Amino acid sequence: MTGAPTLTEVAGWDVPLLRGAVGTLGLVIQRLVPWRVRLDAVGRQFGGAECWSGPAGTAAAAALVELSAVTSRVRTALDAASGLLAAAVTDAAEAQHLASAALSVAAAGGVPLDSTGKPLPEAGGPTAVLPPGDRADRRLTTARSGALADEALAAATRTLIAVHSAAEPVGRLRQAAGPGAVGFDDLTARLAPVGPIVPPPPPPPPPPPLPGDRGPGAVATWWAGLSAAQQRAVVATRPGKVGGLDGLPGWARDLANRRLLDRSLGELPPGGARDMATAVAAEVRHREGAGQPVRLLQFDPAGDLVSLSLGNVDTAAAVALLVPGIRTTPADDLRNVTDDAADVAAAATAAAPGLAVATVVWLGYRTPHLLGAPFRWAADRAAPALDGALDGLAAARSAPGAAPPPRTTVLAHSYGTLVTGRAARQPGRLAADAVVLLGSPGVEGWTARDLEAPEIYGAWSPADLVAVTAGFGSGPTDPWFGDVELPTDPTQGHAHYYDADRPTLAAIGEVVAGRRDPG
Repeated sequence: MTGAPTLTEVAGWDVPLLRGAVGTLGLVIQRLVPWRVRLDAVGRQFGGAECWSGPAGTAAAAALVELSAVTSRVRTALDAASGLLAAAVTDAAEAQHLASAALSVAAAGGVPLDSTGKPLPEAGGPTAVLPPGDRADRRLTTARSGALADEALAAATRTLIAVHSAAEPVGRLRQAAGPGAVGFDDLTARLAPVGPIVPPPPPPPPPPPLPGDRGPGAVATWWAGLSAAQQRAVVATRPGKVGGLDGLPGWARDLANRRLLDRSLGELPPGGARDMATAVAAEVRHREGAGQPVRLLQFDPAGDLVSLSLGNVDTAAAVALLVPGIRTTPADDLRNVTDDAADVAAAATAAAPGLAVATVVWLGYRTPHLLGAPFRWAADRAAPALDGALDGLAAARSAPGAAPPPRTTVLAHSYGTLVTGRAARQPGRLAADAVVLLGSPGVEGWTARDLEAPEIYGAWSPADLVAVTAGFGSGPTDPWFGDVELPTDPTQGHAHYYDADRPTLAAIGEVVAGRRDPG
């Protein structure tokens, strides 16, 4: 907008003067009515030849009729202008109040302002040396003053548009009247010192309501029906919903969850949730610093849940989802599980050079502690979430315009194999091409076919006491189970299936890449 007033200028507007001028205009409009009535009465007298006759009287009567008509047009124009100016007074008062509030909030919080009076974006300078609490306060102050400034300038824009609109009907009268007539030029010049006012573009239409709990397929369909502007608006305004919505593409969830992560780092008090957020932020920085693309697919500090991918889940030809076992938390173990994911991706690429691979660290459930390990409670709670995550990945890649569906492999370790078995019991088929069971204590299915995936692989070692003392039904240690066995070392312990010096990792890479014979 050319010539828009600054925040300081808006705060200094003389709104009472404008309000008084509009009131005076209203009085003028009121007085025009009886004056026109009197003109009409005099004109009728001339027409009756009671006081003036002949050509001169006729001309005078015609002049009075014309003057009455002009008075009527003037009143109509001033009525239209008065209504617009009344709206301008309301908007001007709001703009002045908001501008003054923005300047006051910024001054009280020590927030630097630019030449227009709007807060400068934080650049890591002065706030970087402040204590964490003060930095959070400064960010909140900056956000608050910025929001007030935006609202103030929007109200100022509405004021100027109303004033210019009010000038149009009077301007038409001025053109008809010729030189010497007056208009609203002085008023609009005082409000907008330079240039014409161009109305801001209309906001994009609001997106339709979120699809609710109708499943990942409905979510993907809903998303595909939004325009690009609507998609950006949903991410910006509803990050808490978008970030955890199975069925959306990874890029959208990543943008939403990074907003939530930034907000959490600035707002969460010391404690477990903040420790979790700090660990997630550190891992994202670490991986991206090493040149690895990261997608933050889930971020729920209150629930202690996170999922992130190495590689692009929206375009990868092969996707592997790692489901860890007991005593695995984001704050303590995210780095180790993400290391495993990186090793799996490297093994898959070695098995199929040039293959686009994405590996997902899925900490989308609260893993049980040691005392809870013998029980199914955590698996029962986790199963719908894992099933939904897999359905969501499949739905996002089946939407119009998406890349072709990938080969999807579930890599479940320890208690995570029980979670996978319970997920296979959810309605519908498990959305996976292959399942790999590592050190499984059992999956509560009688055979591998109960896991629903076309390919089932298993790896265990006599040195893995968790696997050989299975407590959750059948699994790869049972000869009737029907899985394809992956190689291990006789001394391979429960925590070593992803070790680079063990044969299992290379075999896992072949499964992920689709290069392993399914038997």
